[in-house]
Amino acid sequence: MNPAIKLLMVIIIGVEISFIPNVPLNLCIMAISMLYLILKRTKFKSLLYLILYPMIPAAGLLISQVIYGVQGSEMGWVLFTRLYTYVWLGATFTLTTNIADLAFTLEQNFKLPSKFAYGVLTAFNLVPRIITEVQTIRHASLMRGVTLQLWSPKLYFKAILAAINWSTDLSQAMISHGFVEDAPRTHVNKTYVRWTDYATCLFWLVLVQIPLFIHF
Repeated sequence: MNPAIKLLMVIIIGVEISFIPNVPLNLCIMAISMLYLILKRTKFKSLLYLILYPMIPAAGLLISQVIYGVQGSEMGWVLFTRLYTYVWLGATFTLTTNIADLAFTLEQNFKLPSKFAYGVLTAFNLVPRIITEVQTIRHASLMRGVTLQLWSPKLYFKAILAAINWSTDLSQAMISHGFVEDAPRTHVNKTYVRWTDYATCLFWLVLVQIPLFIHF
């Protein structure tokens, strides 16, 4: 499925369940998302994280509604399942979609400016280097007898200075590779939006509506 169409579908479903307090609908979306990730051979460790990480905030929402909420446990279970639905629904996109494919299809098929598409792609590719740079800064500070905690402003100020230097290098690299802003571009790997992408998106959007009619 085209990454941009998949992203649009996930956003629409996410917005819809935000306004509909429907536990069966949330459970159905969770189950389908889980099945989709399993079929995509997602690592068991990632699936386990999707279950464990949201547990504390979801349980907090449930308990607070039971104790202090006007609607009691009913709204608590709605919020509990809704949070898990957001997590699993988002995972169907983030764990199965290549960010480069998304940037390319937004540029080629949906007329996103090239400078924005490649800028976003560059930012994602810099994440591992930023993590390494933060660790390097902390280790260098320890060698001087200074401990920089993760919440220390000085740590991130130094990381920002490093990122500014990288931005200059990146701009020069893009120019050397023939990138000209607002100029027409050719692409080695072309992306397409097929009618099956629209049909699949429409199918799942219609399928989401079925529990609503059954529930009400």
